Amino acid sequence: MKSIVLLGSTGSIGTQALEVVATHPDRFRLVGLAAGRDVGALAAQADATGVRRVAVADAAAARELASARPKLEVLDGPGAAAELAAADADLVVNAVTGAVGLEPTLAALGAGTPVALANKESLIVGGPLVVAAAEAAGGREQLLLPVDSEHSALAQCLRGGRRDEVARLVLTASGGPFRGCRAGELAAVGPEQALAHPTWSMGPVVTVNSATLMNKGLELIEAHELFAVPFDRLEVVVHPQSVVHSMVTFVDGSTLAQLSPPDMRLPIQLALGWPERLDHAFVACDWTAAGSLDFEPVDRATFRALDLAEQAGRRGGSFPAVLNASNEVAVDAFLHRGLAFLDIAGIVEASLEAWGSTDPGEPNDLQDVLDADAWARARARRLIEQRGDS
Repeated sequence: MKSIVLLGSTGSIGTQALEVVATHPDRFRLVGLAAGRDVGALAAQADATGVRRVAVADAAAARELASARPKLEVLDGPGAAAELAAADADLVVNAVTGAVGLEPTLAALGAGTPVALANKESLIVGGPLVVAAAEAAGGREQLLLPVDSEHSALAQCLRGGRRDEVARLVLTASGGPFRGCRAGELAAVGPEQALAHPTWSMGPVVTVNSATLMNKGLELIEAHELFAVPFDRLEVVVHPQSVVHSMVTFVDGSTLAQLSPPDMRLPIQLALGWPERLDHAFVACDWTAAGSLDFEPVDRATFRALDLAEQAGRRGGSFPAVLNASNEVAVDAFLHRGLAFLDIAGIVEASLEAWGSTDPGEPNDLQDVLDADAWARARARRLIEQRGDS
């Protein structure tokens, strides 16, 4: 039986991971849960699963939980999730949102524990550090198990040939709610329109990132780090049905694709059981029903975030950290109506340009990455304030 620590258990991926675990009581055993501050949901999860050790980032919320559940061991503070991740377990599922997920990823890898990675920021913000830690602990493909549907699909398709036979990795994008729109049509859109994703139900930041295509840019960087494939051999294509999650094209022209309805429980289950496929189908394609699969090129002129992400990924070092941090600040401003939708990319671009002018070196450790992240957030906020004053 595989023992599992689940970080970010109260979020969307976390709650679906709990459903997968509950479906396979003979295969998985939860030994730790971590959340930010939703101790009500965390307490209910601990009661339902029998977990006796939890971590809560918010110290006041942790004290509340410890008082309500005295038999629980409650770790608290910003480093609590990392402490839990470093504990003895067979697998750590990192479903934390944001750059704060990097430290727990490094802690788990430092303990030699495989990580089912739903926290894409770990690879965006600290890719070189994470890859180095994984390689030192036994290899990136053995220790880093993708949960994102696109990267899970790539991992599955890559089983179809040797690595030296791979020509290209192709990630699919739904196109988001503004697929087919031109820049002039997006000048006045607000959060309500950006959050109306046509196929996926996600958190607000990820949903806006899908609307700008920044999410696909981040996934390009993630694919580069996970599979050691150069950006020249990574591609994005729009596929509005969200049934083909990614594809691998081989040197002989053959392409393998992974298809399934848009449901995150499938890639979560695959990551938990990897390299085995577990005998439970949450969803499956109905090939007796009429339907079609469409593919379109990306409109990079309108959705500039994709190119910005790729450029940051190619520059490497701390540039992806700056990309991610400045984008998070810009998206938050947009959601609070302090920034226009089309200006999100502008804030990110200006932040990257300013960071480049500082002649940054390669990040040597976690603190270097966190410093770049903090610099980018402060810079993006100043840029947004300046736009508001003009």
